[in-house]
Amino acid sequence: MIKKALLAFLLLPCAVAFSQSKKETMEPKPIDWKDVPGWRTINNFQVTLSPDGKWAAYPITAAETDGELVVKKLNDTVERKFPIGFSSFPQFSFSEDGKWLVFKESPKFKEVKANEKSPGKQLFEKLYLLDLNNNKKTEFERAGSFVLNGKTASHLAIKIVKERNIGARPEDAQGGDLLIIELANGKAINIGNVGEFSFNKAGNLLAYTIDAANKTGNGLYLYNINSRQTTVLDNDKTTYKFLGWDTEKDAVAVLKLKKDEKYKTEKGIVFGVKNLSQVPASFTYDPEKDSLNFPAKMTISAMRRPYWSEDLSRLFFGIAALEPVKKEDDTTGKSKPAVKEPDSLVLVRIKADTSIKSVADLKRALEKAEAKGKPEVKPANDATKPDMTIWHWQDKRLQSRQQVQEMQDKNFSYVAMVDVATNKFTRLNDGNTRSLSIMPKQLFAVAEDIDAYELDQNLDGQSYSDLYIINLKTGAKTKFKEKFYRPSFSSTPRPSPDGLKFTYGEDGHYYVYDLATNTSTNITQKIATSFVNTEDDHNVTKPLTPVIGWSSDSKYVLIRDLWDIWQVAANGSSAVNLTLNGKKEQIRYTNRYSIDEEEKGFDLKKKNYFRIYGEWTKKSGIVTLDPGTNGLKPGATVLLWEDAAVGSFAKAKNANVFMYSKEDFNKPTEFFTANEKLASPVQFTKNAPDYSKYKWSAGTQLVNYVSDKGDTLQGALFLPAGYEKGKKYPTLVYYYEKLSQTLHSYSNPGFSGTGWNPAMYTSNGYAVFIPDIVYKMDDPGMSAVWCVLPAIKAAIQTGVIDETKIGIHGHSWGGYQTAFLITQTNMFKAAAAGAPLTNMVSMYDLIYWNSGGGNMSIFEASQGRFRGAPWENWDSYLRNSPVYHVKKVNTPLLMLHNDKDGAVDFTQGIEYYNALRRLKKPVIMMQYKGENHGLAKMENRKDYSVRMMEFFDHHLKGKEAPDWLKNGIDRLKLPDHLENRAF
Repeated sequence: MIKKALLAFLLLPCAVAFSQSKKETMEPKPIDWKDVPGWRTINNFQVTLSPDGKWAAYPITAAETDGELVVKKLNDTVERKFPIGFSSFPQFSFSEDGKWLVFKESPKFKEVKANEKSPGKQLFEKLYLLDLNNNKKTEFERAGSFVLNGKTASHLAIKIVKERNIGARPEDAQGGDLLIIELANGKAINIGNVGEFSFNKAGNLLAYTIDAANKTGNGLYLYNINSRQTTVLDNDKTTYKFLGWDTEKDAVAVLKLKKDEKYKTEKGIVFGVKNLSQVPASFTYDPEKDSLNFPAKMTISAMRRPYWSEDLSRLFFGIAALEPVKKEDDTTGKSKPAVKEPDSLVLVRIKADTSIKSVADLKRALEKAEAKGKPEVKPANDATKPDMTIWHWQDKRLQSRQQVQEMQDKNFSYVAMVDVATNKFTRLNDGNTRSLSIMPKQLFAVAEDIDAYELDQNLDGQSYSDLYIINLKTGAKTKFKEKFYRPSFSSTPRPSPDGLKFTYGEDGHYYVYDLATNTSTNITQKIATSFVNTEDDHNVTKPLTPVIGWSSDSKYVLIRDLWDIWQVAANGSSAVNLTLNGKKEQIRYTNRYSIDEEEKGFDLKKKNYFRIYGEWTKKSGIVTLDPGTNGLKPGATVLLWEDAAVGSFAKAKNANVFMYSKEDFNKPTEFFTANEKLASPVQFTKNAPDYSKYKWSAGTQLVNYVSDKGDTLQGALFLPAGYEKGKKYPTLVYYYEKLSQTLHSYSNPGFSGTGWNPAMYTSNGYAVFIPDIVYKMDDPGMSAVWCVLPAIKAAIQTGVIDETKIGIHGHSWGGYQTAFLITQTNMFKAAAAGAPLTNMVSMYDLIYWNSGGGNMSIFEASQGRFRGAPWENWDSYLRNSPVYHVKKVNTPLLMLHNDKDGAVDFTQGIEYYNALRRLKKPVIMMQYKGENHGLAKMENRKDYSVRMMEFFDHHLKGKEAPDWLKNGIDRLKLPDHLENRAF
């Protein structure tokens, strides 16, 4: 007994030590950058309810590890997890009846990385069919695209991926095996050489094309799920492409494409079939059989999907120019006669031309045939051509813009239609009206002509166009508006569901144009509010707040002012403030939630759901507007209103089950289900499985302040992990115009393209402050000074910020603000500027290479907020250019600027770096080869994220500077340096 007691006494310190050690290891720790590659999180856009509302599924993925699919039975304890390999956007789908789940498993992360180092091995995906009731799983190898058969929910179709053929050519047949599986019994049929496939909405018919070697058996086929019978709808030695169903009726349309050795462009034919559930009726339109109406030297485009009009009377498709195969130059200097088509073939072709209905038609067709045999003169020149570009001052688009859009221009197609009953072809737009919007019901279209204004628009950024209305029954085109001004997207014509009206914005008001009566009505002039967006501080005139949408009966338009939602009669006879309290209580009714993916307009006979946001409280929530006698009833019912960020909202397709998301800065996004009143919500997700292992921000505070120009603004202050009241902390200030609304936004630990992640900094002991900036015209840099400095002074009064240890960071426009702020104040201990504009004069004349356009339009009408060019406004441009105030910089600066930056030219970083270096100011510029405006490659994202934190840790926390920060790295030593740091 004494021995046992002695032994227990001796072991006691060991037990205490072990317990203490275990406690220490379980203590939350700061998140390290090396923890981030394996950080697992939910992809918020993929959280999905089953149509019957009984199940939910969501993927959890990571930057550099394999993911899993979580399948949860709602209001139950059943939860299943399935490996899905390495994928940033996993594929999965519920059956319409909610009994089945189909999901893919991608190759594992290790396999993907190994394949990157020695490419060549073909990696395949697997597909699993899961019976949700009994958890039975069926596996399919080498799975490609897949689809369940909609409402019928009885079959699954899977395209099997072919083994890669090393000698394959792009023009080779792409057909492969298609498996059609009966869900109830697992029986399958295999159809070979399938190209495209698609079920109708009901799910009882499967249309598919055959794309076989040598085009043997190519065609359009129909498989009846119930009878298991296959019908050949069309056969031809051609390629079938862009198969599509009409969404509501059993009709399909497809392109038939054939090669012609004289042209690079494939020649197209439109084929459509309707009444597929009864007696199919097919229709073919071949341009070569309509020589009188179809434009010469054009064909049906292979780049635009054909589709039926809603009444199945017309087929719509694209047409494009035929591009001849380039002929070898004739070095003899003589013209080469074209090969004359034999008279016998001409006669066959003319006999087949269904557009020839008179002697006059026949004469025109013969003249066209004769013209084909005329000689074609080619220049005699075998010299080597220069490789060059001609930049002309009258170019409506810069040559750089044309280069960026070259493939888009080559693949561009005009819109055309053909009447099935009469075979009448109508071209709907031309080279001037390249933009065409076909309205619902396909009765009318709106075409836009920017030709007269395109050059000026690309110079000063002000958007004008001529608008035309096209009658799709007759093809008649009528000019609707000349020099129509579009200060923002909100002014753009927006059609009603019945296709007979559209809204448009003009001179600060909204109008409805009635196509049946050809009348325009100002529907907002008598309303006791303004729909001009006075908070838009860009150099545009009377930009409008947005139209939310049309009612499904086309009688009402819902429009938002800065606060409330108004229901306005389409004929202008009435207007009702539906939400009542927005302006009074400073609550913004921001957007309507669409809970029916098939809706056409808003059904005002049902509850409509909207998101709300408190401008000064930062609270958010969900409200409903209920149906009334005439449209919706005024007065919103609040369902949810919290100090959190309420985000997505959805409904199960076939059940009264609703889902919404909620998050806070230090709480990951989670999803909840509830009834239509959102009562008694139940959380069903478990985001960020490793969340509890790490330290998070202790909370947030709102900081109110007034800018130096009298604007009442706010900033979001995020407390550091482990915050103790009365203690001051090193602080990073971040900004990009207005961002205080992110007070409750969760920041998922990750490697961004800019190096910035607020959660990483708060976890590591920093406070983060994000103030709002509003702009005054001609002073984009000074506006930051007028807003940010008073914001920081107000934030210092909270007692959280150590005023001697403040750093600032911004990227792009925020990078510009950073580069400018350090020329105006010595408040900051360190600054990091990503891709900053530094010389507004030189930047004005440079090119935005990502789009190919010039910067001048951005400077004058968009983010630059300048009135006019530098030579018209020298003082403003010089006053707001960091490089011209470089002598006043005393703050250590870390810059990120990449050599292929297509937004802010690399030379902007070089100018500032060289100016600071010339003055021997402390500046370091990081350049990642081949990277654009933000970092795309994961290895570069990792590297810069770590370096930026090391930079701030040194200057704000006093940590020892790493060698690269202290002395730089010689080029010959750089490879070893990078190898030692990579992770």
